[in-house]
Amino acid sequence: MAGPNLEVFKFGLYVFFPVAIMLHYGNPEWYDKHVVPARMKFFPPLESTNKPPTDPHDIRNEIARMKAERLAKMDSQQSTHSPSAPSSNASSRLV
Repeated sequence: MAGPNLEVFKFGLYVFFPVAIMLHYGNPEWYDKHVVPARMKFFPPLESTNKPPTDPHDIRNEIARMKAERLAKMDSQQSTHSPSAPSSNASSRLV
């Protein structure tokens, strides 16, 4: 076989490789350059995310706003259609 020199080399490689990897990826500059932008891409700041209402009063207000938007959209769609063409009943589509 190769002898003790090969074993010393393999031991040194087995010890050095994980330490070198930890030093490389644990470097704060590397972390700021590569990890922080990816984290901001996948997990945006809380200020820019959607916050659904949690209070029952706020939920009712949000539902009323969504219904008003939906009705306005349906009215605008019906006004663009020709009046001679029969259209489906709009009230049956409201939920």
